[in-house]
Amino acid sequence: MNIYPKKIVKSLTVILILMFLTHSLLKAQNPKREFRAVWVSSVVNIDWPSKSGLSTMEQTQEIQKILDKHKENGINAIILQVRPAADAIYNSPLEPWSRYLSGTQGIAPQPYYDPLELWINECHKRGMELHAWLNPYRVKQNLEDSLAANHILNTHPEWAWEYGERVYFAPDNPEVWNFVKQVVVDIVSRYDVDAIHFDDYFYPYEIQGVEIPDQHAFETRGGAYYPDRKEDWRRHNVDTIIQMLSIAIKDEKPWVKFGISPFGVWRNRTQDPMGSETKAGTTNYDGLYADVIYWQKMGWIDYLMPQLYWRDDHPVADYSSLAYWWNDFSYGRAMYFGLAPYRIDKKSDYKLWKKDKYFLDQIDLLRTLENVNGFGFFSSKHFFRKDLESLNKKLQKNYCSSPAIVPEMPWINAIAPAAPYNLKLNGDTLSWENDQNIDEMNNSRFFVLYYYNKESSRYLKESSRIIQITGEKNFIFKEGIKKGVYRLSSLDRLNNESQLSKELIVH
Repeated sequence: MNIYPKKIVKSLTVILILMFLTHSLLKAQNPKREFRAVWVSSVVNIDWPSKSGLSTMEQTQEIQKILDKHKENGINAIILQVRPAADAIYNSPLEPWSRYLSGTQGIAPQPYYDPLELWINECHKRGMELHAWLNPYRVKQNLEDSLAANHILNTHPEWAWEYGERVYFAPDNPEVWNFVKQVVVDIVSRYDVDAIHFDDYFYPYEIQGVEIPDQHAFETRGGAYYPDRKEDWRRHNVDTIIQMLSIAIKDEKPWVKFGISPFGVWRNRTQDPMGSETKAGTTNYDGLYADVIYWQKMGWIDYLMPQLYWRDDHPVADYSSLAYWWNDFSYGRAMYFGLAPYRIDKKSDYKLWKKDKYFLDQIDLLRTLENVNGFGFFSSKHFFRKDLESLNKKLQKNYCSSPAIVPEMPWINAIAPAAPYNLKLNGDTLSWENDQNIDEMNNSRFFVLYYYNKESSRYLKESSRIIQITGEKNFIFKEGIKKGVYRLSSLDRLNNESQLSKELIVH
């Protein structure tokens, strides 16, 4: 029996509908500042090049296709694997060309080009950052892989050891630390990268029944940690190289960021009162010897992006619990989440991976967390799957429908650049000018184009007003220019935003 009058029922229905619509709109809101990245893996040709041995033209065409797709999806950063296995997808004086380009380590692209240089230029043209992703210790993905004649391991075989089916640089060797530092400084000094990025591979993931072969090194270099604190010694070794690289990067170019994308569990609460409500068999701290939140706390790194590749009902490590846990450990630095579109599969055994809806719910949640300002998707190739075309459309129409500016990093620099000026319209092409500073860190690097229709009474730098973020000094209106007001701002290398330019009015 209905005890409520019809008018009240009708009013309640309207209220519920309005609440639902409001919730839907809030879910689809696009933050003005948000890190939106995609990993592009080169190791074993996961993402790019799609296979080894492609011609220069084919590799270049793949780069253009990848970037156009992700730009359309609202992505503003590419995390490109430039050093997959102690080799290089760029012209390195220290390491050979990667086997994943030509099929043979040490052979340069023919006709010659520098892939990293092209990736950077094409990213920046599109207003996207390029984060150079390195694996610090992996030397051979497979034991049978041959090394180029100029590989450093041919000169210093004592720097490495075998573990399982792979070969690794020894994380305890100071000569290895210095060599990795040389590699990083070389990239930062010669290329216009926006960040250096490491993932979760430090000490190798444990193989059951196989000891890491570092006992002799521990006896030799263990110092005060020897004989009974081997795990602390291993963590000390990884701490040392992270601190070294942090200093070296900023000494070379203060604006280049240093980011880490660790395994999604720091420690379980059963291991540490500060740990998460998880039951992970491997953790950063105890299994990979990477005390990542300590690095964040010490200010050695600029961002953490834990790989939260689990569904919400996972019995060992669920997404929501970990999301709230990591939110508490930003220590005033940037915090983003790594997400796993590769797991979406309508044939999955798990309900929460069958539809992209549940994956997008993960973005909804992270956008509610005060210390989390973005995400990265692993990995690029999955956005070209036919069965994930609906995900692309939802990113374009709802979740990333407005371009987003990468969040600032005020602990490095907070000075805004000068605004662009002299906006001119020639046909469908808008052009402008900007002044460059002596201090390269504050130079304008990207430009944000805002549009206001004739009903707009205030010219605010709102996310809904952004048409485009570009690294070029012109913008072509491919569908024709609309009447209204256009204004520009500049972003420097750390995405500090200038004031708006004077308006350009189109009648």
